[in-house]
Amino acid sequence: MEERLWGSRVKVWNKSLSRTIYSTDLLEIKNPINREFMKAIAVFPSKKEIRLIDHAVPEIVSETQVKLRMLEVGICGTDKEICHFDYGLPPNGSEYLILGHESLGEVVEVGSGVSSLKPGDLVVTMVRRPCGHPECKACQEGRQDFCYTGDFFERGIKQAHGFMAEFVVDEEKYMNFVPQELREIAVLVEPLTIAEKALTEIFQVQQRLPWGCPGISGQPHSYCHRAVVLGAGPVGILGAMTLVAAGFQTFVYSQESVPSLKSELIEAIGATYVSAQTDSVEKLAERVGQIDVVYEAAGASQVAFHTLEVLGVNGIFVFTGVPGRKGPVSVDTDLIMRDMVLKNQVLFGSVNAGKSAYQAAIRDLTMFAKKWPKAVRSLITGRFPMESFADLLAGRTGGIKNVITLES
Repeated sequence: MEERLWGSRVKVWNKSLSRTIYSTDLLEIKNPINREFMKAIAVFPSKKEIRLIDHAVPEIVSETQVKLRMLEVGICGTDKEICHFDYGLPPNGSEYLILGHESLGEVVEVGSGVSSLKPGDLVVTMVRRPCGHPECKACQEGRQDFCYTGDFFERGIKQAHGFMAEFVVDEEKYMNFVPQELREIAVLVEPLTIAEKALTEIFQVQQRLPWGCPGISGQPHSYCHRAVVLGAGPVGILGAMTLVAAGFQTFVYSQESVPSLKSELIEAIGATYVSAQTDSVEKLAERVGQIDVVYEAAGASQVAFHTLEVLGVNGIFVFTGVPGRKGPVSVDTDLIMRDMVLKNQVLFGSVNAGKSAYQAAIRDLTMFAKKWPKAVRSLITGRFPMESFADLLAGRTGGIKNVITLES
């Protein structure tokens, strides 16, 4: 190939691949995208091992695919649980699963049929892929986050390699363009989608009743309502930001004592931090008053069901955490069932996210960065090279959100 300027989108004939591609040659000279192997972080479930491996570099095989140079991948509780071998399935025929589902990548090559992306663009890629069964209406309509069959694939989690690798190839339709001004924090988009999807569902469900705010005109109907967030991890804090931005009077209930980095961050966004070290769930309920929404983001079932007992009239409770299997806990099922009937309460779980939630997350993250710039940046407490994977995935590194940086 002859050299061309960085950032130009050119159609070239690639002799080694015997096909036409769109690419940028300067990038290929500095960091060849067609080299045979790349570095990746993988879990071997049958051997109970996590390794930094050499993996074949993926290549574009259809006109609608896009190749990314991965920039950053966030570490979350799901990654740690997979590395504790609680779950996580490699692709069929592979003994290992490449980890990572919270990602930020840069486009380096696009298929001839790609129209919305070009080399140099930043993207966040969706996690879940459809099951492929014709009878699954959700997957057939691009809402695989509501898959009926359970045979979906999830990158970095279930039967599809993830994003903790130097390069990734995927379909254009699963990629979401991110503006350059979000480069520093864009890896937070995927965890934010959890809150975005949950809030959409909350508003849809609460259409069942008069949920407006008497005497408040021109404001969203959430402005007279109170929300409790369980957990002050990244998903909980991003959920609190989403609820505050939507107008809820928001309380975050978590284990850390006061003062702490998390409590200060929560107060900085206009929410109220309540420590479980000093306040029981009953005291939390007294302090909050009528609890209209509980957004659970802790994965702690005993605390969650205890809080469900103090959910208010017409309240809605959202589970987003996936707890590990522990011993049984005591739950007052009679009280919960009675309240759900007599108080018109709703309980639902929300997992993964669709295209609209990713778009909403990119929009709202842009708004958060303007509204609370210091707080948003402080969510990412550490960036580490790939070689630091062992401590990160074992949970030995402190902080709120840790990120693996893959760019050289």
